[in-house]
Amino acid sequence: MVKNSFISVISQEKEKNCGSVEFQVFSFTNKIRKLTSHLELHKRDFLSQKGLRKILGRRQRLLDYLSKKNRVRYKKLIGQLGIRESKTR
Repeated sequence: MVKNSFISVISQEKEKNCGSVEFQVFSFTNKIRKLTSHLELHKRDFLSQKGLRKILGRRQRLLDYLSKKNRVRYKKLIGQLGIRESKTR
């Protein structure tokens, strides 16, 4: 339900551009939440842990890209998804 509402908001702005950074970050966030809940039950599932780290890295790179290109869209996205702002290196 949350995915459909977010997709409708993005589709209104981007005219169904599913390759947008916002949509990709949103889909990675959903995958991260699912894997996190899975790993709470299965603590020794090391392949899922590896997959989670890969997805976290991809999402972090996309968020870094977005923060460099358009700070307003970045702030809006992390506010909607409830993601903490990344630390500067």
